[in-house]
Amino acid sequence: MQNTDLSILNRVYEIILDRKQNYDERSYVCKLLNNHKGMNKILEKVGEESIETILAVRNEDHAEIISEISDLIFHLLVLLVANNITLDEITAEMIARHESMKRD
Repeated sequence: MQNTDLSILNRVYEIILDRKQNYDERSYVCKLLNNHKGMNKILEKVGEESIETILAVRNEDHAEIISEISDLIFHLLVLLVANNITLDEITAEMIARHESMKRD
């Protein structure tokens, strides 16, 4: 079992949260969170990155898969912040699911 340091997810989440609370017109995240399309713009980006991830996997391009999954995770973090969902809530859900899997 790997013991990967995922603290970068917390750091990126905190930056996105800061951008939500402190608007900066130069920030891509601020532009996403404050787009005139609202949540639909964030959903478009999540959808786009999902499709690009699928295509990278189909093309069996390892480097591109990593790049696209990173983009997808980033946009999912934006989606979480936009919906006031914390990483702690996601972690709790994953732990609950893991506990359930151990019983199966």
